[in-house]
Amino acid sequence: MRQGEPVEEATSDSDTLTGLSEFVSRFPFEKGIVSTVAKMGEKAVKAIEEISFPMLWLSSETPLPILTTFPPTMGSDRIAAIVGAMSLKPGTPLLIVDAGTCVTYEFIDDEGIYLGGNIAPGLRLRLLAMHEHTALLPLVEANGDLPAIGYDTDTAMRTGAILGLKYEIEGYIRNYKKEHPQLHVFLTGGDVFDFEEDIKKIISTDHYLVPRGLNSTLEYNTRTQKAKGED
Repeated sequence: MRQGEPVEEATSDSDTLTGLSEFVSRFPFEKGIVSTVAKMGEKAVKAIEEISFPMLWLSSETPLPILTTFPPTMGSDRIAAIVGAMSLKPGTPLLIVDAGTCVTYEFIDDEGIYLGGNIAPGLRLRLLAMHEHTALLPLVEANGDLPAIGYDTDTAMRTGAILGLKYEIEGYIRNYKKEHPQLHVFLTGGDVFDFEEDIKKIISTDHYLVPRGLNSTLEYNTRTQKAKGED
C-alpha cells in the first residue's frame, strides 16, 4: 500500500510462498503484516521469517484501530475486512459482504460496535455441493449463459445458484436497512452481482477491503509502538 492505496497484487503457492523474496525486493518495504485463515506450511513460514523487515502477525489479540471486540475464534480475514470498511466509513452503520468461497456477513452499528456476523456457502461452493451430493447433477461453471429461467440442467443450476445468492444478499441488506436507515454496504471478494437499483445506491465494491484493513492495523500498531518507545 502507498498512502492507503494498493500498489501491486501478487499471488503465490500458500504452502511455499514461492516468489515472496523477489517480490519484496522490488519495493522499499519497512514493515509488513501477515494474515492467514489456514495452517501455513513450513516453507511458507520460513519464507516470511527470512524477510529483512519486521512482520506483524494478525490475530484476535492484535490491537486494532477500532473500538470494538471480536470473538476469539474470529478469522483474521473477517477482522481485516471490518477494519478496512470502518476506516473508510467511520460512524456509519455497515454491512460487509465478502463473497468468496463462503459468503460472510458482518454487521456494525453507527457507534462502531460489531454486532455479529453470518456465514453461508459461496457461489462455487453451492455449485460444487449440488454436484457432489446428488447422483446426476454435473459440475457447472459459474461463468456461462445466465437466463432468468434455466432452459437445461446447466443453466438451471447456474441461475439457481447465482440468483439465489443475489436474492440472499439483497434480503440481508433490506432487512438491516429497516433498522439502520443510514446503512452503507461494502461488497468484497471475488463474485460480482447485478443488484437492484435501490441496493446499488448504498453499495461500495472494493476488492482491496481486506488489504486496507491490514494496512490500517499495521500502521496503528507501528504508531502505538513508536509512542511507547518515546515515553
